[in-house]
Amino acid sequence: MTHNIPDIVIGRLPIYLRELRRLQNEGNKMTTSSHELGQHLGISSAQIRKDLSHFGEFGKQGTGYHINYLIEQLRQILHLGTVWPVALIGAGSLGTALAYYDGFKPRGFEIRWIFDNAPGKVGNEINSMVVQPLEELEDTISNNKIAIAIIATPARAAQEIVDRLVGSGIKAVLSYAPLHLTAPDGIHISYSDPVTELQRMSYYLES
Repeated sequence: MTHNIPDIVIGRLPIYLRELRRLQNEGNKMTTSSHELGQHLGISSAQIRKDLSHFGEFGKQGTGYHINYLIEQLRQILHLGTVWPVALIGAGSLGTALAYYDGFKPRGFEIRWIFDNAPGKVGNEINSMVVQPLEELEDTISNNKIAIAIIATPARAAQEIVDRLVGSGIKAVLSYAPLHLTAPDGIHISYSDPVTELQRMSYYLES
């Protein structure tokens, strides 16, 4: 498998996987096609075929894709053969909601550690996890070989947290903080900012 695949292609693979899971759960068909996937996702069938062709040949002309097989192949490509343990930094309203969200584990991720520096939060239990002080961040990540972290802190603290995470061995960060973060090459940072998405959509609305 080549490592020169555009990130935008990698970003569409989980979308394909999600739709395939939906078709699988419906349970009334064994195969699908790029045309059907495209109709459901608003992505052209040619784009879907091109994206998948980066990783091999998964379907046959006239037959399409076997749903279960393609799901398993995408899971392997995305390294979802095991559940990835995740550290969550921030035990405020957003962090608490993330800790209770039950959609992570079925898709290959599980929040197992929560950190905060607020005395009123450290030691509290959230979804059977005790909130640890930030002083324990580096040792916990290093000792447990954690590769993924989620940042749900105020923006002013986010860059310092990223620096500490990277220094402890974290390789991938999902940030809910509303600012751009810097990290060395090889560290993957993704962002989830609903306000930015709302602002993008508001462009298309009449004032």
